[in-house]
Order: sequence, then structure tokens, then C-alpha cells
Amino acid sequence: YPSGNLAIIVVRDKTRLTCIVQEDRPSNPGILAVFKSNGRSTCYYPNGAEWINMNIQGGQYLDQAGSRVKKWMWPNSITTEPQVPLSPIFISLNQHVGVRILGHDKITVSFLAMGQQAKFNVGVEVQASDVSQLPPPAWLGEDEFLLLAFRVRILWLLDRLRGYLNFPSSKQWGKIKPPAYLITRTLKILQLCTAPDISDELRSSVRAIVNT
Repeated sequence: YPSGNLAIIVVRDKTRLTCIVQEDRPSNPGILAVFKSNGRSTCYYPNGAEWINMNIQGGQYLDQAGSRVKKWMWPNSITTEPQVPLSPIFISLNQHVGVRILGHDKITVSFLAMGQQAKFNVGVEVQASDVSQLPPPAWLGEDEFLLLAFRVRILWLLDRLRGYLNFPSSKQWGKIKPPAYLITRTLKILQLCTAPDISDELRSSVRAIVNT
């Protein structure tokens, strides 16, 4: 900051990075925001209340009383809830630091002081390999889990149907590659099946539905 106090810290822990935004105070500064390379991030109001929190599934925007103002899901998230897309968000943590959220991989921390600006890209792109970061599906009941599996299966069937309509010749069917989001969703739900609290019967049923 112009005061000489440290504003932003980037810490590396093995393969992970954490970006921390601090208050403009000479000692014991409060934390204004924390952005982690595993997709979990939180922004705070000056009074310490949560403002925005995000994970690899989506995020939510809260008011200072703790009530939810809006909630969104990132594209390709596994959820039983309606997928509400993100509207661009811009907040000012203080007069020097702002946060812009346009997508999971487009989250920017901007620092402006004395006519100069620095930008930090703290967004992450979730790949299929990131499914190991999903929390255990303890919040999913058996019916909801099966519903997710059927939903993925229906998306595969619809994609295949579009392929048949676009390419009537059967010689071309084998050359059509499935969209990346379908592969990602399939891998995610199969990864969820490996949780220890999933019964063998449910695990077999979900795999049979998805892999049919």
C-alpha cells in the first residue's frame, strides 16, 4: 500500500499457491480475501463477515448479515440443483484492491495505487483430473445419486442422437468425438462412486448406468 504496509501475499506450498489480500494496517492486519489454486476462495467484508465464497462446484455472494444474495454453479458442475449461470461480479475490498469474477478460470485481483496497477489472475481451470478434489457425496441420497447417473446417460444419448442426425452415414459415427464436458461429467460421477460411504450395490448401479 502507499503506506508501506503489505497488501498482497502469494504463498507456495509444494504444488499449490495461495493468494492473500490484507488490510492496510501496520500490525496484525485482517484478511480481506484468500484465493487458493485448488479452487476454494473467500472474500470478506471489513467487519470480517463472508462476502463471497467459492469452490470447484460454484460460489455464493452474501450480504453483511450472512444472507445469500446470489448463488451460481460453474459450467459442468455435478449437482442436483438447477445450474444458475454466473453474472459478472466486481467488488472493492478497499480503495486499492478490487476483485473481478467472470468465470472459474477468470478471477482477477487488481491492485491500484499512485497511478500504477498490478493484476493477479487467481482463477483456476478445472480439468477432468480435478475430480479427486470433489468432497465425498455424503449430501447425496441414493435416489439423487441415481438421478445424476441417469442425467449423464441421457446427455450421452442426446449427443449420440445429434451425431446421427448430422451424419446420417454410419461410416462417420466412429469418427465423432464426444464433447469434453460429457467426459468430465462422467469421470466426476465415477470418482464420486469411490467414496467409502457408497454401498457396493449403489456403486455397481451407477457404473452400469453411466457405462451402458
